[in-house]
Formats: sequence, C-alpha cells, structure tokens
Amino acid sequence: MSYQINRRRFTVALGGAVLAGAWARPGFADAKEITVLNWKGYGTDESFALKAFADATGITVKHDYFNSEPEMLTKLRTNPGAYDVVLINSARIQQAQGEGLIDPIDFATIPNTAALSPALKEHANLKADGKIYGCSWVWGMNSLAVRKGITTDTWTIFSDPKYAGKLALFDDAVTSVGIGALLTGQDANDPKDLKAVTGALKAMKPNVKLMWSSEDEWNKAFAANAFDISVYWSGAVVRSIRQAKLPVEFVVPKEGAIGWLDSLAVPATSSKKDDALKFINYMIDPSFYKTWTGVAGAPASANQAAMDQLPADDLNRQIHKPEYLTKLTFMSALPDDRRQSFADLWEEVKAFYAK
Repeated sequence: MSYQINRRRFTVALGGAVLAGAWARPGFADAKEITVLNWKGYGTDESFALKAFADATGITVKHDYFNSEPEMLTKLRTNPGAYDVVLINSARIQQAQGEGLIDPIDFATIPNTAALSPALKEHANLKADGKIYGCSWVWGMNSLAVRKGITTDTWTIFSDPKYAGKLALFDDAVTSVGIGALLTGQDANDPKDLKAVTGALKAMKPNVKLMWSSEDEWNKAFAANAFDISVYWSGAVVRSIRQAKLPVEFVVPKEGAIGWLDSLAVPATSSKKDDALKFINYMIDPSFYKTWTGVAGAPASANQAAMDQLPADDLNRQIHKPEYLTKLTFMSALPDDRRQSFADLWEEVKAFYAK
C-alpha cells in the first residue's frame, strides 16, 4: 500500500502438514537462518507458523520491521545483506527494482506459484524490463462499507443528503483522491482533472461525520452508531463482522473500487536466496492460508487454489470474489510530484470540511 494501514493483525495456528513436500528434509546438519522485513504482525512472523517451517526445513526465520513503506526502502538501501525476504506493496516494486534493491523472481523455483491467479501472478505492477520482481501474496480492496439495511451500488451515496452526518472517511490522500477519481470517471492512479476530483470530495461535506485512521477506531465508532456509510478495507470488514459482530456489509460499487496487492520479494544483496524462496513458497501454500484466514480473517490470497479450498459461504471468499478483480483499479507507482499533488488536494478538502 502507498500508506500504512492496519490490515496486519492476524493470528496463525498451523501444523507441520503445511510444509510436507518439496521443502521437507529428514534431518539438518547445519543450522540455517533467514531474516524477513515486514510489517509487524502481518502473517510472516506468527510463532506457530515459524516453528512448523523450522521443524520441516531446518531454517529459522527472524524478523525486522518497518512502520512505513519509505522506511522499508531505506532499510533495504542502508543494510545490504541484512534481509532475505521483504514484503513490498506492488505499487513500490518498480521503484525498488529501479534502485537495484530486489532480484527478479523465477516462478520455476517457487512451486506454489503455479496456482496464483493469472491476473495477479504477472500483474503490471510487478514487472520491470520484462521480468517479474515480486511474488504475489495477498490482495484486498478499499471499497464501500454500509450498515446492514442500507442498499446501494454507487459511491454517490457519499453525497446523498439522506445520509447527512453519517459518513466516515479514511484520512488518506491516495484513497480519497482515488474515490474522487472514480466518481468523476477518471483513472484513480492518474486523474487529469483534479479540479473535478476536488469538487466531488467537497460535495460530501454535509455528510462527513468523522475521519478515521485505524481499524480499531473504525470499529468503535461504528459500534457507537457514529456513522452508517464509509470507505473501508476488505480484510478489515471480515474481522469487523467475524470478531466484533458488527452489522456491516461490504459493497463494490458500479464505478469500481481501489485494489492493492502485496508481494514477497528477495533483496538483491541476500546471500541466502534459495532458503528465501523456500519461505516464500511456504507463505503462499493453500494450507497455510486456510488456517490464517480461518483464525482471523486475512486478506485474500493471490493463490486461487487457496481461495478455492475455502467453503463457498466463507465470509472471506464472499467478500473477495475473483470477479471483483476486473472492477478494481490497483494502486500503482506514484511519481513524487503526483503524490504531493494528491496530498495538497486532500489537505485543501479537509480544511474545507473543517470550516
């Protein structure tokens, strides 16, 4: 993602069966260790999973963490050789590749990539110079959440007078500009008419009740009936329904929604690339994913075989339907000047809301 969002709080409990197969070995003469760079609490660092992986492969996995995507890139630049696997939002892959920070991915070395969704396996965000530089891992959406009983199929509900004082917006420039672009029929990554985007966002002012920045904040405000409609994250809404028992429904509007795709990559300076690839293969294993999502409500797996093994009525499967992929505009790389123009626009709109 192009911003820090709290889609990363899950608990994983899985057995060694996940790892039986290509990477399992009967004994280990030499202790091995790799280091993963990721958001804290985002799947790769769950203790049960790491124990199972170590037991099956003899590879111990350590972690270092970042708190923003710029920090992730800085750590790769300034710590050559320190990391073997890195979580990278696909929108940042081309930047990392351009700086020589990551290696291309050879799918032949990661058996589980055979079942990756074709739309995600070779997504344009992951490509540079005709090669793939990230292994698609999980995906999700920033879309429309409404209180049960509300029926809509459009973002225009955000300016519908019927919902005065009932709208909660995510305090993020990229997401907000993206919604304004969808409302005005433009590319969410590169809207040309920012005046129209500004107008669409300002038209929401009578409805705006609050701005939110974390999943916990969203859940508490929704539970207190502070708002009825909002932009929200697909993985988070699963947890809001499953764990917080909130009466919320998730909608992908007719104008589309904003998608994101997270990938796992191998830093160019890693000296343990074979072991890194074994860990990436493990992280996209369907058995791993089934446990992950069953416990907490993970983002959607990029591995279609993993999604297909969920029950047909599984909440995560219902919210992350494969046909939605064609309705999403996935966040892509933003030049610094465009990112700044989005930030400036959003600050102008927020100042207008505050008047």
